[in-house]
Amino acid sequence: MPVSKFESMLKTNDIYFFDATEFEEIIEHYLNVGKHSLAKKAVKLGLEQHPTSIQLKLMHIELLIFDEKLSLATKLLADVEAVEPYNDEVFIQRATILSKNRKHKEAISILKTSLEFVKDPEDIWSMIGMEYLYLDDYENALSNFKKCIDADIEDYSSLYNIVYCYDMQQNNNGAIRYLNRYLEKNPFSEVAWHQIGRQYFEIGMFDEALQSFDFAVIIDDAFIGGYLEKAKTLEKLKRYQEAIDNYLITLELDDPTAYAYIRIGECYQKLDNLSTAIHFYKKSVHEDPLLDRGWMALAAAYYTNKNYPKSLYYINKAISIDEYNSLFWRKYGDINLKLNFFEEAVKAFYKCIELEDNAIEIYVALSDVLLFLGEYDEALTVMVKAKKVYKEFAEIEYRLCGLFMVLGKEDYSLTHLKNALSLDYEYHFILKDLFPSEFYHKKIQEIILQFKKVIK
Repeated sequence: MPVSKFESMLKTNDIYFFDATEFEEIIEHYLNVGKHSLAKKAVKLGLEQHPTSIQLKLMHIELLIFDEKLSLATKLLADVEAVEPYNDEVFIQRATILSKNRKHKEAISILKTSLEFVKDPEDIWSMIGMEYLYLDDYENALSNFKKCIDADIEDYSSLYNIVYCYDMQQNNNGAIRYLNRYLEKNPFSEVAWHQIGRQYFEIGMFDEALQSFDFAVIIDDAFIGGYLEKAKTLEKLKRYQEAIDNYLITLELDDPTAYAYIRIGECYQKLDNLSTAIHFYKKSVHEDPLLDRGWMALAAAYYTNKNYPKSLYYINKAISIDEYNSLFWRKYGDINLKLNFFEEAVKAFYKCIELEDNAIEIYVALSDVLLFLGEYDEALTVMVKAKKVYKEFAEIEYRLCGLFMVLGKEDYSLTHLKNALSLDYEYHFILKDLFPSEFYHKKIQEIILQFKKVIK
């Protein structure tokens, strides 16, 4: 074996002779396994022993391109091109350098020219397809990847690229039509069944998706991706126990993942088996302590269980991992409200707004907590900001009415009351719920009564 002989030479510091073909085999091996430093050593020694070898020079150029030494690679490639201008690799490396320099149209032109000289054009079509992808030209990319499939029905790299193009065009039906034609030629392709299942899933055809994933795992009973997608589809069909069974199969086939544990937990929660759900959520955070979704799932489960102290503990874990997730801060605010930690709830809702979570419920919750704490001016400021986002919302108008009344600005209060009543008369009960009875005075009651008569 040339590789063993080469590594033995490196250990002893002796110099052995290899013919050029052996050096090519050694370099190819190291490139395939990602050992570029050893590939460079082999190229250096190879060119010392065979300085005129065009193939070794091309391998040297390939390594220079990998190291982003494009100027030197271009210079050496020109020397090779002068000797063998129609060598396949010369075209490929020229195109690669152009592509690295973001000159994708020039790269495509070079590759198209090379088609006149190469015996096996599949690699060139694939490269042209990739260049068109860089240009977001999905139609031309599709055309070239389809040529690759026509030449080799099991070129799954090109098949994935074809589906990607259809995805980027948001053309699920086009992908389905193509994959159905593909499956007529290659019906035992688990990859194609998996891909067509994904397309059916995206357009909500869950029965068809499930059937496709079934075929995928029948063809290859160790196809983890097929079982995962099948399980997700069963969830959509509300067949949660079957979904759990398929997620469990993935855990048997490969190392367990936090993702699978969370999905199992969510299925158990939908089956109202909260204790088992929590068990699997804990497995997920044990498997991957940095997966904030697992900590959030635990916080939500204990919140459902009304165990607010534990819920608070777990939501703090999630926030410590991603403090910029407004959903975590929302849950943090809700939990603190349940625990009567109002200042912390205020902090949470302000954080949501800071993170551009402008949902009306955030503004309303924040204003109501500030009102409860007696921070009337601050509560009013929050509602005024909310009104700039939500122009005609009864939830905001009633609160503005009450807050202006509390602050002694009766005219403003009554104006907002009339706006609120015209938007949603029935919601006026919120004034009694939120504001002290002494502010629910005669004028407010009269206006409400007038609106009631108009409605009738």
